[in-house]
Amino acid sequence: MNDLVAIARSFFAPGKGLLAADESVHTATARLASYGIPTSSEMRRQYRDLFLGTPGIEETLSGVILFEETLLQKGDDGESFPRSLTARGIAPGIKVDGGTEPFSSSPQEFITTGLLGLSERLLEYKKQGAVFTKWRAVIRIDGDQLPTAAAIHENAKRLAAYAKEAQAAGLVPILEPEVLLTGKHSRVRARTVIEETLTTLFSVLEEHSVDRASVIVKTAMALSGSESGKKDTPEEVAEDTVAALLKSVPRQIAGIVFLSGGQTPEEATENLAAIARHAHAAHAPWPLTFSYARALQEEALAQWKGKKENIGSARAAFQERLAKVSAAARGE
Repeated sequence: MNDLVAIARSFFAPGKGLLAADESVHTATARLASYGIPTSSEMRRQYRDLFLGTPGIEETLSGVILFEETLLQKGDDGESFPRSLTARGIAPGIKVDGGTEPFSSSPQEFITTGLLGLSERLLEYKKQGAVFTKWRAVIRIDGDQLPTAAAIHENAKRLAAYAKEAQAAGLVPILEPEVLLTGKHSRVRARTVIEETLTTLFSVLEEHSVDRASVIVKTAMALSGSESGKKDTPEEVAEDTVAALLKSVPRQIAGIVFLSGGQTPEEATENLAAIARHAHAAHAPWPLTFSYARALQEEALAQWKGKKENIGSARAAFQERLAKVSAAARGE
């Protein structure tokens, strides 16, 4: 277990964070299509290689979360993606949940599937080079009605069961109970739901005897809903996000990574910088960094358009955004 703690803590080297490259086939297909890029297994491989094959990313990335398809693919250099990342000092990880389904007790909410056969899959992923894992749950806000305590608790139970299995397999667990940005809710409501969700999660983790020291939490920021018409300042986001985390997250965990969750690249960068500064001023007990997907990829995809001749400019855009987010993680 001490090895897991060391691996988990290694993700938080100053200025380094995670690239979330774990979009499912459906999500990756939709993302490419939104840029007019035709989709196929080979095009998805090229999409992954655009980012994972960028020179110098080891300066700002400590890990990459992969999807199962990507774990088995090779880059243009002929090396498997996990082997190539490991050779550059970047830890390869894997999304292990099976997606969501409606919660029977509250069909407007979702619970995450994937526990069936998980222990066997984890051992196989480890053989293929993964050193950490991720499980995502989604928490939907709708007025005062959602989320329900039952849905939060059921997702927490599944996150805890997953974490226990991952640790038993010798893999670091990243727990992602994402409070969704979609909705008309206020930032204060988002803060309250983040607090409730994480408080429940850590209570259930204790019940399952999950070792907190190797656990990484991946969380949303406290933001006004995307349909609220409210534009939060970075200082507002930072104050409410850090307050929620200080009230709900124990000091013993390895660290916290933030998802971008529908924010623009600039918003995700500016909000992260403000959070890092506020957390430092508040003497937050855990390290913080990023685990972004779209916020790191968007500008590069707009440059690339699926064309070989655009790879250089697309990678330059990716490196530029990575540098900005890396500085933000340091509070700069």
